[in-house]
Amino acid sequence: MRYKSGCHTTFHHRYHLVWAPKYRYKVLIGDVRLRVREIIRQVCDEMGVTIVNGALSRDHVHMFVEIPPHVSVSDFVRRAKGRSSRKIQQEFEHIRKRYWGQRFWQRGYFSTTSGNITDDIIMRYLDRHTHKDGFSPSA
Repeated sequence: MRYKSGCHTTFHHRYHLVWAPKYRYKVLIGDVRLRVREIIRQVCDEMGVTIVNGALSRDHVHMFVEIPPHVSVSDFVRRAKGRSSRKIQQEFEHIRKRYWGQRFWQRGYFSTTSGNITDDIIMRYLDRHTHKDGFSPSA
């Protein structure tokens, strides 16, 4: 286990996060999938969040991330979901028509720390779900 350090902290905060488009529609395909991935990576870079692993399925997002202590999990998810929802609806007319109520993602999300199960178990789980357009630290 590797710890990260800030100016006044040393930490190892890893979270497994999952959220889905509204009604669990299978819309995370093609250009929409690539754009969602790009937007979420931008949010991670801005907030100092490290993507350890992740996968974009057609109907949900899985991420295993390391979040610094000054960023709350809810703030990160709120910003990732909010920005991606807004931009996806602006850029893709078929999405805007399907989600006419301005909400692309379902309310809420699933979150767990890697304390109850090991990081290896989460990594193996995500590797089984990884698609060629999934999140990965090297991509």
